[in-house]
Amino acid sequence: MAKVKTAAQAVTLIKNGATIAVNSSSGLLCPDAVLEALGQRFAAEGVPGQLTTIHPICAGDMFGTKGVDHIAQPGMIRRIIGGSYPSGPTNAAPPLIWQRILGEELAAYNVPSGIIFDMLREGAACRPGVLTKVGIDTFADPRLEGCAMNETARQQPIVKTLQFEGEEWLYFSALKPDVAIIRASTADEKGNLTFEQEGATLGAMEMALAAHNNGGLVIAQVRRVAAQGTLKPHDVKVPGILVDVVVEAPEQLQTTATFYDPAISGEIFRPLSSFEVPAFGPAKVMARRVAQDLQKDWAVNIGFGISANVPRILLEEGQHGAVTWVIEQGAVGGVPLLDFKFGCASNAEAFVASPHQFSYFQAGGFDCSLLSFLEIGQDGSVNVSRLAATPHRTAGAGGFVDITSRAKRIIFSGNFNAGAKMHIENGKLVIDKEGKIAKIVPQVSQVSFSGRKAAQTGQDITYVTERCVMKLLEGQLTVTEIAPGIDLQRDIIAQASGALHVAPNLKTMDAVLFHDSPMGLKL
Repeated sequence: MAKVKTAAQAVTLIKNGATIAVNSSSGLLCPDAVLEALGQRFAAEGVPGQLTTIHPICAGDMFGTKGVDHIAQPGMIRRIIGGSYPSGPTNAAPPLIWQRILGEELAAYNVPSGIIFDMLREGAACRPGVLTKVGIDTFADPRLEGCAMNETARQQPIVKTLQFEGEEWLYFSALKPDVAIIRASTADEKGNLTFEQEGATLGAMEMALAAHNNGGLVIAQVRRVAAQGTLKPHDVKVPGILVDVVVEAPEQLQTTATFYDPAISGEIFRPLSSFEVPAFGPAKVMARRVAQDLQKDWAVNIGFGISANVPRILLEEGQHGAVTWVIEQGAVGGVPLLDFKFGCASNAEAFVASPHQFSYFQAGGFDCSLLSFLEIGQDGSVNVSRLAATPHRTAGAGGFVDITSRAKRIIFSGNFNAGAKMHIENGKLVIDKEGKIAKIVPQVSQVSFSGRKAAQTGQDITYVTERCVMKLLEGQLTVTEIAPGIDLQRDIIAQASGALHVAPNLKTMDAVLFHDSPMGLKL
């Protein structure tokens, strides 16, 4: 078993100044044992330092899987390219990687996740880079922020605009990692990898190819090692010819705070009755209102926040299966999970590699996306990626920009302002205490989604809040529905710091949304 080494032995093969790609999504598939050993080596020996690390989706979290924080030691990373970053509560200490970023100790970039996978694929094929329209007119555009998260990154641009065949494109150079650190369930003695106990494969194959084809090293962390020739070839997702080192880590978590749940990996199917439905309240009202806009047989992407509860609304209404859910980590179908298990699905129909899923999203191949917002600008733009006062509360953009770039329809959902207290009484929304922070603003602090571009390209954009529904109409944020019990001027117009227009045919939101019983939804 020449390829099988301890984590400590494996990381001695990594050199100063290396570029390292890590395959992970928070705790899902995080090769935490290898990252821990890498950090321990640096703490003891001072090597390897001055690394560049690549994370299409963040490695680790704030809830028990340290991931990138193992290697976020002063002097260890000089440059980090991430689709997302560990995030968590305001009152918790910022992750170490955020401390390095905010302290200008390294150059940090938030690049849309799908574009990072594209950059790795281009590197694997020895092509020069990625031409894409994803990210134009958002923070990824060099005329805005160019993906830079701090001043150190702004001094080292990662993206530029190019004219090609009469059109404007963003150009990102290919990524050619010296090391890929990936994770699977099982490796045989030749390094063939299977993922039977995982909730995704993410970009394991793409990272392995990118490192191997550029003369690099591929380290695979697994739960167990099997005898050569005992794995079924159709089960192997990364062949051993690409894998140099196997590290056995029997205690690896399946995902954040979850040791192992066979429903996540599709080994069993949970009874539908085992999924909890949301408690009645304003959040459920919003999820119900979002569900009303769906149509039978749609493929629907889903994000974190209010929209994550929409599958549970369909379950409660006997409409499970009427739409097919698709998430960026790769699950197709089933029931997307919540909280620490977000990014996984139970009872999935298929697991698609994330780079393939992002190609599907970037081209607008799906029917609708359900997403959240931090701020909405009066031009319909959305910020989901940065809170300047508490940056570590947000993970960055992740796949948001890839998903929204060409989506036919997007339904954003969230509270109208931050900090409001409210309840529902006798079928009406009652505001007990107004929030202090407006989320409808003249201009968003970071453009994750461009309302201006959406208006130009004719995307169908809806914004659902607890007190009203808005649409992007003729480039203007327009109130089209209002909740029963809400006063338009007092509770909506006066609570927005950005200009709102009101539709001439303003409607009251469907009364059935505001009563604690199934609403008879039919898609």
